[in-house]
Amino acid sequence: MHVIYGGTFDPIHHGHLRLALEISDALSVDQVHLVPCHIPPHRGSTGATSEQRLELIRLAIGGESRLCVDDRELRRAGASFTADTLRQLRAESGPNQPLVMVVGTDAFAAFDRWRDWMDIPALAHIVVVQRPGADIPLGSEAARLLSERRATDPDALKTSPCGAVLQLDPPLLDISATGIRHRIANGRSPRYLTPDPVWQRIQSLRLYGACPAGNF
Repeated sequence: MHVIYGGTFDPIHHGHLRLALEISDALSVDQVHLVPCHIPPHRGSTGATSEQRLELIRLAIGGESRLCVDDRELRRAGASFTADTLRQLRAESGPNQPLVMVVGTDAFAAFDRWRDWMDIPALAHIVVVQRPGADIPLGSEAARLLSERRATDPDALKTSPCGAVLQLDPPLLDISATGIRHRIANGRSPRYLTPDPVWQRIQSLRLYGACPAGNF
């Protein structure tokens, strides 16, 4: 089973990393693939370039065999659309391998505003991770999709290549990339919110308004 967890990762932090490991445990897979987007279609510009965010991810996951990075969206021109990524992965893996994408309830609630959203269940399973304060509105297309395709057991995702929607409520760390960027911009250290090598590199690159290293 091939599992992808996409996002801007601007910057990557311990909340992202811990969730990826929780997904690995819940689905009993050896590896979760982090897929940083190149140009996010539903938000403004990122605080770090694609290349910088990729470098920070690689620093963050160093030494952790269960996490790897897939930079395919960074190598693709234009905005990063999930359906395009899944089509590419499906073409590579063939029709029978189970393919899983991970998404939070906040993003899944607006699923019908994604480009080619109706094609996605025919390409992959969807794992919806509960986010604090984010619910799936009753009567929404997301709620209908969950009702029609709900899986109750993670093992069920291994029996078919795509089409199921599984809800998970793993323990989450209350950390946000937005909060980290604001903290850095205000001259405060984000240490222990993101891995030390990531914070050190942010300082050396002066990302997000960081001062040069020395404010560790």
